[in-house]
Amino acid sequence: MRWTIKPIPEQAQIDALASILKVEDLVAQLLLQRGITNYEDAKRFFRPQLSDLHDPFLMKDMDKAVERIDKAIANQENILIFGDYDVDGTTAVALVSSYLESAYPNVATYIPDRYNEGYGVSYQGIDFAEDNGFSLIIALDCGVKAIDKVEYAREKGIDFIICDHHRPGNTLPDAVAVLDPKRADCSYPYNELCGCGVGFKLIQALGSKKGETIEDLVPYLDLVATAIGADIVPITGENRVMAYWGLQVINQEPRAGFKAIINQIKKQVLTITDVVFIIAPRINAAGRMEHGQHAVNLLKETDLEKAEFFAAEIEKFNTDRRNLDQIIAQEALLQIQENKEEEGFTSVVYNETWHKGVIGIVASRLIETYYRPTLVFTKSGNKLAASARSIKGFDVYEALEGCSDTIEQFGGHMYAAGLTLLEENYEAFKAKFEEVVAKTMDPNLMSPEIMVDAIIGIDQITPKLMRIIKQFAPFGPGNMTPVFMAENLRDTGYAKVVGQEGKHLKCKLFDKNNGSKRSAIDAIGFNLGKYLPTVLDKTVSAVFTLDENEWQGNIALQMKLKDLKEHNSYQF
Repeated sequence: MRWTIKPIPEQAQIDALASILKVEDLVAQLLLQRGITNYEDAKRFFRPQLSDLHDPFLMKDMDKAVERIDKAIANQENILIFGDYDVDGTTAVALVSSYLESAYPNVATYIPDRYNEGYGVSYQGIDFAEDNGFSLIIALDCGVKAIDKVEYAREKGIDFIICDHHRPGNTLPDAVAVLDPKRADCSYPYNELCGCGVGFKLIQALGSKKGETIEDLVPYLDLVATAIGADIVPITGENRVMAYWGLQVINQEPRAGFKAIINQIKKQVLTITDVVFIIAPRINAAGRMEHGQHAVNLLKETDLEKAEFFAAEIEKFNTDRRNLDQIIAQEALLQIQENKEEEGFTSVVYNETWHKGVIGIVASRLIETYYRPTLVFTKSGNKLAASARSIKGFDVYEALEGCSDTIEQFGGHMYAAGLTLLEENYEAFKAKFEEVVAKTMDPNLMSPEIMVDAIIGIDQITPKLMRIIKQFAPFGPGNMTPVFMAENLRDTGYAKVVGQEGKHLKCKLFDKNNGSKRSAIDAIGFNLGKYLPTVLDKTVSAVFTLDENEWQGNIALQMKLKDLKEHNSYQF
């Protein structure tokens, strides 16, 4: 791994902010690295206020969307809430449909089948709307590129409102309203919303017309916080406010669906990390293994007993998903090795029997072994479908655009995308993708990079520092957990490997130049068991985050190791 020290602000800036906020220099440095330069910035950062959320009518077409929904309600039209099958889509559908249903009965939901319909707006979904008398479809977390499908619906007398956050193409669909902060002609102040976030702005706009305040809508922010975490959007600006308040709802007054999951896992307080790694995979498992509608049912259920039944059902989906993605990941790794493709700039693998619901997870697993842009293909009907995942600093969506002559359809983000192509184009696509990535990617990106916020001494690791860092949460892109580096470290002599097959490293480190074994701090390094000989015999430098280890009711500070190197063996 490459260790990169983030630029350190000028000492005068650190001194000024430390003085204003009455904090230590280290805390002031961490804040400045996050763009916080004054008291007001710090106040917004540490105490996110609902009043900091923007006026939803600043979003292009919001007035048209509200007017069309008001008209539908006045005319007793049937409204279909359509969303993607992942966490962002299903939370968005649950949010908008439950909000509308609280005052209007003629609302239904539709999640496309991952296998029969694929990603986004589908012809099958539009046919369903026609067959069942729906004259308005509100599409969430999808639709900004569905030009032909929106036209197909219009010919059937069905209007569309699109709430999306993906990058539009050169032409927008001919919908009544296209709400997407990434539209080139949209001047909305924040363009990093997730799909559920755009859905929340829609209900905020609808609510304001009815005299509702933002406080009235707080109970819906648990869904938005979950989508923000799962979709890996920056936790800055509005996303930080909504994630902060949404986590409070999850921990203090969770909806029945979340309460049912929390009861299963028996965890007291959930962080955004817990939402990403505990709640989100379970919601996602419904669409991966069975159907996304199961997730919507869980998220909308108000009766706890019924919610616990749905949660148990989804827990089984999640267990099946885990077992399946581990098996497929092993098969994919073997395919790379057998084809002797370890040395390229990309990993592209295909097996027609692989389960479409887990190929995105498998792509992420492959990156853990071969750190490079990765696509995993499987058979989907008469075409091939793939999930793409990328590495830090490389835009896989742009790379796919460079291969568009071999692709039928694609969409997504910088780091995650999906595509379909004809089977006869697979080899041509594979060669083209390798060629495009090789030409456009800096080879240095193929070494995983750890960004270090600050170099500190062991003596600076205190309960007070931990208390302040905890207030930096919620963490995520744009506000990652502070990463520290410490040098001249030695183990007290009792380092060992723990866990299955000795995968993890447990040790106790102290500064050999400025301390004693009595000042040593516990350290845990997940998947770092291979470093045991180094820690036992040598002076090391470590990159780590701060963590609290709870054991039998006692809480102790510990270093959560990210990487270790023999002292002075690294280069910046």
